[in-house]
Amino acid sequence: MKTKIAYCGLDCGECDAYKATVNDDTELRMKLAKVWSANSGMEIDPADINCSGCKSDGVQIGHCAECYIRHCAIKKSIDNCAHCVDYTCDTLDSFLKKLPSKAKDNLEAERIKITS
Repeated sequence: MKTKIAYCGLDCGECDAYKATVNDDTELRMKLAKVWSANSGMEIDPADINCSGCKSDGVQIGHCAECYIRHCAIKKSIDNCAHCVDYTCDTLDSFLKKLPSKAKDNLEAERIKITS
């Protein structure tokens, strides 16, 4: 699947909810619902697992729909945080500390492209 970098640097193309949506994969939705239900202690309906990616006008799942980083980037009309004059801000730094380094690597690669 083609790389689809989110505002924060995550690759939406690696997200199972995104994959289930773009591939209309009912089996993957059922698998995710089972795992997420067990992990959250709440019943997750497979039909609710839909995400078109944070840059789309379509549906976003869970936190992605309300993400401060997403709303900030939209407000600033930037492609992702690497394009921000405030890169990196405390909010982004805090978020990236909780994630695998790949999101930060994606943003750093983008910074190199735009500053070269």
